[in-house]
Amino acid sequence: MVIQTNLLNDIHPSAIICPITTYVQQDIQILRVHLKENQLDELSDILVDQIRAIDNKRLINRLGELTQNQKEKLKANLRIVLDI
Repeated sequence: MVIQTNLLNDIHPSAIICPITTYVQQDIQILRVHLKENQLDELSDILVDQIRAIDNKRLINRLGELTQNQKEKLKANLRIVLDI
């Protein structure tokens, strides 16, 4: 899940992301954002505590978009994890 601002897309060679896993843990709420099966091939979680930068060359195609509720949850969880 790309979490950086679009302002960096044309000027920065990497993207700040949170990886996604199919190892779903429904009881973990702050460190994960749960994705529905209709968004990806399998139930998945965004790993909010595993923020990293990857080379833009690794971004091959767009898999989907979060719902507004999921975007708000991701932003809230990032604020908690980063203490901002």
